[in-house]
Amino acid sequence: MLKLNPYARIAAGRRYSVGLTSTGSVLTAGIATSGECEVEKWTQVVAIALGNVHTASNTGRSHTVLLREDGTVLAAGWNDDGQCDVESWTNAVGVAAGWRRTLAVFSDGTARAAGRHNEGACNVGEWSELVAVAAGDWHSVGLTSDGRAVAVGNNRRNQCEVSGWRDLRAISAGYLHTVALTSEGQVLAVGDRAAGVDDVPVWSDAVGISAGSHHTVAVRADGRVLAAGDNTHGQCDIADWRDIVAISAGSTHTLGLRADGRVLATGNNDDGQCDTAAWDLRPLD
Repeated sequence: MLKLNPYARIAAGRRYSVGLTSTGSVLTAGIATSGECEVEKWTQVVAIALGNVHTASNTGRSHTVLLREDGTVLAAGWNDDGQCDVESWTNAVGVAAGWRRTLAVFSDGTARAAGRHNEGACNVGEWSELVAVAAGDWHSVGLTSDGRAVAVGNNRRNQCEVSGWRDLRAISAGYLHTVALTSEGQVLAVGDRAAGVDDVPVWSDAVGISAGSHHTVAVRADGRVLAAGDNTHGQCDIADWRDIVAISAGSTHTLGLRADGRVLATGNNDDGQCDTAAWDLRPLD
């Protein structure tokens, strides 16, 4: 059975945030317009993914995807394109959610997708030897066991130009950009320059990354956080954060999980998506 990662337990979406407690229960903050926050009854959850990071051309409808410890996948929220039709999936080891799309990577290294097919972002059926997947708005990215990246979908900002990347240990996808973390702690990025892709190559000693709609964040081994890209709502105001072990970049806000289980938040809080101060996500001893 899958084990809950004691640190990677926060997810920032467009108008809401989700967290996992050490017992596998789910916490939410913010507004749910399509039932995407109706997940607090679910238990034995080991991973979370929030769809719809786009900010311009829709009304904020989203969906939430949860991976349970038995390898099954659950989804709630907006389902106009079938992105929540994942109940039959089993033996999953990782999940990702994009705009109108859900991805999963399975124990045999393959991937599946449900949802909108128009831009080719669901064309993951030929991928193999995967260990992780990431979903942007219109593109999908996979991380292979030998540290390479693969990508499909819309490439209008070159966000799929990842074939030359090597020695990777993590990937993340935003609206029109892709970010990766190398085993040496370097951050790589391609795509929309407004999301900070020109700024992150100088980052070093990173241990975690996350791509939001139009900004990028990374956490360093010393617990400090770096941010680049759009800061219109203060989503990059993280310079004073300390003791961070995990981060998540949403549409216009950012979450950080401290080693003591507290969750910090900055950025747009119009819908209460930053109201996470009462959360306790301390890992089990």
